[in-house]
Amino acid sequence: MRTRRAHPPISVVTPSLNQAEFLEATLRSVITQRYPELEYVVIDGGSTDGSIGIIERHEADLHYWVSEPDRGHAHALNKGFARTSGEIMCWINSSDLYYPWTFATVAEIFTRFSQIDWITGTGSMFDVGGQLRFVASSSGVNVLDILAGDYRSIQQESVFWRRSLWDRVGGRLDESLTYAADLDLWLRFFRHASLYHVETLLGGFRVHEDRLGKAGGDMYAREAEELHARFVTGWDRRSLSRARLIRLIGGGKRRLIAEGLGRAGVLPWYKHPRLAFDFDRMTWVLR
Repeated sequence: MRTRRAHPPISVVTPSLNQAEFLEATLRSVITQRYPELEYVVIDGGSTDGSIGIIERHEADLHYWVSEPDRGHAHALNKGFARTSGEIMCWINSSDLYYPWTFATVAEIFTRFSQIDWITGTGSMFDVGGQLRFVASSSGVNVLDILAGDYRSIQQESVFWRRSLWDRVGGRLDESLTYAADLDLWLRFFRHASLYHVETLLGGFRVHEDRLGKAGGDMYAREAEELHARFVTGWDRRSLSRARLIRLIGGGKRRLIAEGLGRAGVLPWYKHPRLAFDFDRMTWVLR
């Protein structure tokens, strides 16, 4: 049985390489929340652009940091997570941002709902100057969506998980993957636990020219397709049949239509676990 703590320790890792232009804002989006049980680790890959000075200015608020060459993004994250012990885990890349309420919200949800192992918030995107420019309308994804081919809609910056789930899936990211190590981790999570969508902003992605995804768009697509193909082969016939039906409904308003059919009793198995804030009760509730 899990022990409830008002402030479960949260472990955050930021991998970085020559992102001085954005690094200060990322660090501050973590540190200025003043979450009382924060383990913040920064793994710099040997930057030469002034990043080290920025990290050193915030050294007192860091659990650990290092600047040395690494073997890529997943390796940097594995190095960072190996230095942590927090009950809740996440990472934020060195140009992306959390919101001022992120950790308090995440802690409240994981404390209140012991059955939840991982969550994602509403997706959002910032421009190069850090202005919020886009908020997604998605209600989250379930494993049937993933099986149906909708595997690119989980925003990494908004994902948080329990260490117990991390340990169950091997306790590390796959360092053989250059761009899609996050997707590989999500697919492993899906084999053990449902993803809950939290109806609020938790983290956002900054759109800029030097971002990892832009540099490796085609490679990401190839890695993601291979990962998805392997993921699909491990599922039972019933789930695959249901996923084919969901895919046949088509894109666009697929979830709206399918969930409407579910409420009508036609597709009762097509559900997206989510949490919304109940202002009458002043607490998060399951929907």
